[in-house]
Amino acid sequence: MSWSHLKKGRVSIQSGEYFITFNCHNRKALFSDHNLAKVFCRCIEINELIHQCCWLTWVLMPDHFHGLLRLSDSSLGKTVGHLKGLSAREINNIRCFSQTVWQPAYYDHALREEESRIAVARYIAANPLRKKLVDNLGSYPYWNSVFL
Repeated sequence: MSWSHLKKGRVSIQSGEYFITFNCHNRKALFSDHNLAKVFCRCIEINELIHQCCWLTWVLMPDHFHGLLRLSDSSLGKTVGHLKGLSAREINNIRCFSQTVWQPAYYDHALREEESRIAVARYIAANPLRKKLVDNLGSYPYWNSVFL
């Protein structure tokens, strides 16, 4: 989908909860590298502190990221943009060269009140299992959830 199509109808609601997905540039399996994956995981903590948000559940896959985000005062675009920008800078610093890390767009779905947060969290966290990266979620190091 094009960036303008993904932005159509996007609304940032204070204290809203969003299912977010963004992909590595050209779906490159960048995070097969353990050191780069660890850097991204640290960037999530920084993002939460700066934007006073909460990544309720997230999983970093080799070529993409899924997360369930609860906003605070910051907008959806600023929060996601900061995480993508910060992680790209940190990753390029480690690799000692500048290259595009993320595709420019991201997918978001604002959760409705009646949607089960736990069901969404399970869907997100089960990604490594569905992709057969591990046999049990406890074996996969790049995820977290306040629900599970």
